[in-house]
Amino acid sequence: MDVQNLSTNFPGPIDTSVLYEQEQHVSSAIWEGQDRGTLRCHEHTSKIDGWKLTKKQIDLVGKAGFGHFRLIGQVSLNNPLISALVERWRRETNTFHLPNGEITITLDEVTRILGLRVNGEAVVRDNTFLGTNTEICESLLGKAPNSDAKEIKGGMVKLSWLKENFSECPKDASNEEVEQRTRAFLLYLVGSTIFATTSGNLVPLLYLPLFKDFDKAGKYAWGAAALAFLYRQLGKASMKSQGTISGSLTLLQCWSYFHLNIGRPDLKQDLSHRFPLALHWKGRLNNQTKSDVVVYRQKLDSLESIDIDWTPYKDLDSGIPENVRGDLILGKSRTILICMDKAEWHLPDRCLRQFGLHQSIPTEVQRRESKSNEVDNEVDTSKRMDLEVQEWSNRLQNIVDGVEDGNGTDESEYIHWYSNITRKKVHRQAFAPSQFQESVAEMMKIQEIAYAASTEDLNIKNKVAFEKIKSLVDRYLANRVEGFKALEKRKRTSEDGQNEDEL
Repeated sequence: MDVQNLSTNFPGPIDTSVLYEQEQHVSSAIWEGQDRGTLRCHEHTSKIDGWKLTKKQIDLVGKAGFGHFRLIGQVSLNNPLISALVERWRRETNTFHLPNGEITITLDEVTRILGLRVNGEAVVRDNTFLGTNTEICESLLGKAPNSDAKEIKGGMVKLSWLKENFSECPKDASNEEVEQRTRAFLLYLVGSTIFATTSGNLVPLLYLPLFKDFDKAGKYAWGAAALAFLYRQLGKASMKSQGTISGSLTLLQCWSYFHLNIGRPDLKQDLSHRFPLALHWKGRLNNQTKSDVVVYRQKLDSLESIDIDWTPYKDLDSGIPENVRGDLILGKSRTILICMDKAEWHLPDRCLRQFGLHQSIPTEVQRRESKSNEVDNEVDTSKRMDLEVQEWSNRLQNIVDGVEDGNGTDESEYIHWYSNITRKKVHRQAFAPSQFQESVAEMMKIQEIAYAASTEDLNIKNKVAFEKIKSLVDRYLANRVEGFKALEKRKRTSEDGQNEDEL
């Protein structure tokens, strides 16, 4: 590699000790011209507003911890923007790597944007509720899906079955039936939003026992679980082998709107006292234009630190209810987030600017063990998760501290360190999709001319050079064709294999 051109042509990382998965990351494929384009984004909220809840049900939903969250409903997704953000996500650090520093979705932002509690018991499987999936449904919902009609599949139930059978509660319903229909709504709610999977119209039944007791359900840290789940899905989608993403994409998109003026629509009116903040971006918005993923990718590549609103909530916290205001401190907790069998590091020390603090070189993060936290949902994970649950229980003892950031604060040491460990750019100008297709077409023309040409009149030296040229052209095209074949194969098979992957 030409050392003189290293800083201008090499996107990084120079030091691979932090981003050690670079070869598997989608940015490597994009840099080499294998652009996967826009991800298929799975958040199944289009019919959630069709549920008709009684006052009793609304009260129970509030007890379970979803009183504010249920108000959000459907938010229109900008798939190309989400796709470009994913290209900047690094699962080694659970942060977005922007040109001048790291930024992430923190626990306090989950409370602000979604209205979910982030302080409480870890969301893990309830192993005290035993029985088959059919027995669990009979007990907690009053009826079970029909396996012959494919209403249930591998421990997952169809969202459409829940809506068809439970979306409207009779006026004369007994208390037991009201509770059953409310549990169905809550399962539908989490399965179509914060725990949405790429399997499409399915939600895992392992969440249902957590809604047996509504008061107990309200003690869970649902917001922390939602963030753990989203971190995991972002990590998967950032790999070059993936073409889909799920989880709370509403959280991701709204978070982006608050921090980055990229693809951000105008607000219709001042909603500073409205809670949760996702309601700012619900419904028809002004100036809501969408670009393709390449445009968003280029904008993210050219971001300066001053282009980022690191602390966007200064004037928006007045509407936060008192009962969740105390949760905001957990945004600065260096802890482990838990959602069933998923455990993900929450690392605010890498993003101190988001708290108005001076950014220093962060603590080294423990390397991720491949598949270590991904097990089948039928396995008893209670013992395996003991260490993670203990780490979460110490969350209030692990609040990161820092120096308040003032004008002119010197971050040169951090910037020098960061420039060596990060991936500076995702987009290479010469390899935008249309330009890449043109380059391949031109190369094929060169290949055709080369094979049609005669080398009889060339001397030995020129013949050898000519053969090298043909070999280089052949290799270039072979690599690109294989890359596209692999990409197309992944696109055709990804949805078929997602069910097991997401559990």
